[in-house]
Amino acid sequence: MIINILILSVAVFLVAQLLPGIQVKSFFTAICVAVVYSLINFFTGWFLIFLSLPLMIITFGLFKLVINAFMLWLTDKFIDDFKISDFLTTFIAAFLITLVDSIIKWVF
Repeated sequence: MIINILILSVAVFLVAQLLPGIQVKSFFTAICVAVVYSLINFFTGWFLIFLSLPLMIITFGLFKLVINAFMLWLTDKFIDDFKISDFLTTFIAAFLITLVDSIIKWVF
């Protein structure tokens, strides 16, 4: 679990360096973002996926990106040192964080 949090925090930190609309104060903030995002995902992710199941089926799972963007937006609201400028940036960041996280987990 700690390794997954560290991998997610690296993904958040890398995406924050790539996108100009995301600001992360430090790597410790990225770790906090990873912890809060994981907790939000653990407690509400399954419920949001269950509620949006018809949309998930219609879009072949692509609606999960919207759910991930919503959970990232919630994370932005909980952490002061983590800022995202708008929803489009949040959506792109959610996609990139998921992509980078998957690639890092696949490599290691």
